[in-house]
Amino acid sequence: MGKIQLSLGIGDYYHVRPLFDGSVQVEGVDLIHVATGTEEIFWRFGKYREWDVSEMSFANYSAQRSRDDSVMVAIPVFPSRVFRHSGIYVRKSSKITKPKDLAGKKVGVPEWAQTAGVYVRGQLAHQEGLNLADVEWIQSGVNEPGREEKFTYNFPPGLHVTARRERSLNDMLIDGEIDAIITARAPIGFDQGHPEVLRLWPDYDKVEEEYGLSTGIFPIMHLIAIRGEIYRQYPWVAMNLFRAFDAAKKLAVERFSQFTISWLPLAWLPRAAERTARLFKGHEYWPYGIEPNRVTIEAFQQYLHEQAITTRRLAPEDLFAKETQSFARV
Repeated sequence: MGKIQLSLGIGDYYHVRPLFDGSVQVEGVDLIHVATGTEEIFWRFGKYREWDVSEMSFANYSAQRSRDDSVMVAIPVFPSRVFRHSGIYVRKSSKITKPKDLAGKKVGVPEWAQTAGVYVRGQLAHQEGLNLADVEWIQSGVNEPGREEKFTYNFPPGLHVTARRERSLNDMLIDGEIDAIITARAPIGFDQGHPEVLRLWPDYDKVEEEYGLSTGIFPIMHLIAIRGEIYRQYPWVAMNLFRAFDAAKKLAVERFSQFTISWLPLAWLPRAAERTARLFKGHEYWPYGIEPNRVTIEAFQQYLHEQAITTRRLAPEDLFAKETQSFARV
C-alpha cells in the first residue's frame, strides 16, 4: 500500500519546518501544507474541517472534546506556548495598578474561550485572588467589531459575559466604555502608542518567569488535532504524526542551539534558551507528550471547567489519542 495523503493546516513555525523542507518524513503519509494565519486556521478547521490535520486552539479543542469526542482527536504536540501576563491591557484613567483592581471593572475579551484569556483568568483567580464574578466581562473583537463566540456556556451564578458586537474592544477601551482588555493580540491603540492604553505589567517577562518557575505551568496555546473520521480510518496516523513532529522539533532545537551563528535574528538567544530550559525541570527542551506537561495540562483543564468552557473536567488522558499515550520500549 502506498502512502496516504493528508492536508495539514499549521503556522510557519521554525520547529515544524523540517516536516516541509524534506528533513523529516511522516511514515506512511504525504503532507500537503496549508499555511495561513492562526485565527483563520482555527476558524476554517473548527467550523468546516477544511483539512485533515490542523493546529488548534487548546481551549476550543477542549470545549469541543467535552461536548462531542467523535469530531476530532488531538496528539500531544504543542507548537505554540506563550506566557500571557503581557496580555492584560488597561486604560490609564481607570487607575488599575494591580490585578485585584480589576474587581468592579469592565474587562473585554475577544472570546471567552480564547486560550490566552483562559490562562490569564485562571492565574488571576488562583495566584492573585481575584473573584472572576466581581468583573463585568465584555466580549467583542479586539480591533474589529462583530467577533462571535463559538460555543454557548452555562455560567455559574454571578459570572456574566455580555456580547458587544457593534464596537471593537480597542475603541471601547480608548473611549472609556471598558477599563481593560485580556487578549493574545495587542489592541491597535497599544501598538500605536495611545497614551490611554498600557500594559498592567510593563516588565511582564520577569513576572512570567517567576510564575512559571513557581507553579510549573508553561502555558500551552495550541495543539495538533486530527479529524475524527481520518483517525478512525487510520489510527496509526496519530503516533506517526507525533513522532514526526517530535523529530522536527528536536532537529530545529539542535540547529538553533549552535549559538556561534545566528539561526534566529535575536541578540541574546543563548540567554533566552537558558531561561526557557529552566521551565522544563529536567525534561528535554520544549517537550511533547503528556507526562512532561501534565502540570500545565491539568491546571488548564481546571481553569476551563471553572470558567464553564468545558461541560466536564477533562483529564489529560481524555484529550489525546490513546496511541500517543504509551511507547514501545526496547
